[in-house]
Amino acid sequence: ADANEVVVAWRTVLGHTDRPAGLCLTRQNVPTFDRSTCGSAEGVARGGYILAEASTGKPEVILIGTGSEVQVAMAARELLEADGTPTRVVSMPCVEWFRAQDTAYQQTVLPSDAQARVSVEAAVSQGWHEWVGAYGECVALEHFGASAPYAVLYEQFGLTAERVVAAAQASLSRLGRTRGSTTGN
Repeated sequence: ADANEVVVAWRTVLGHTDRPAGLCLTRQNVPTFDRSTCGSAEGVARGGYILAEASTGKPEVILIGTGSEVQVAMAARELLEADGTPTRVVSMPCVEWFRAQDTAYQQTVLPSDAQARVSVEAAVSQGWHEWVGAYGECVALEHFGASAPYAVLYEQFGLTAERVVAAAQASLSRLGRTRGSTTGN
């Protein structure tokens, strides 16, 4: 999360007096995003928002990330866009808050006609199938206990832009819209 997301999240968390709330920060050296070219951090208060829109404004693929995983999704978006696949990146720091939004808002972020989706999660994939749907893919680490700088762990365990691209291609393939040279299977 960049500094703008932290401020919005902090304000949102502190504003909730009707239920328990928590805020998790990272001490890893993750990049921040230029908000003049990316979506406003105000979307954090809604649990999920469009961080980077597809070049055409109509995504063929949607990549969903949280926290430090968003940078992997953004790097994968660059690769997919360079290959001609319009790709949206959604930052979803809180699935519970996103689930609480009305259907109209959820559809603006995750339109039902964009069924090629990939979640990127440095934890387990459990729960992400709700958001990626029947044709989507989850790129996740399904184990715990490794300790090292995140970049080392991400590379060692395959939480990479290239793996996300392969997962996106597999999702497109399931929809009958094969692109690229691999499906990631």
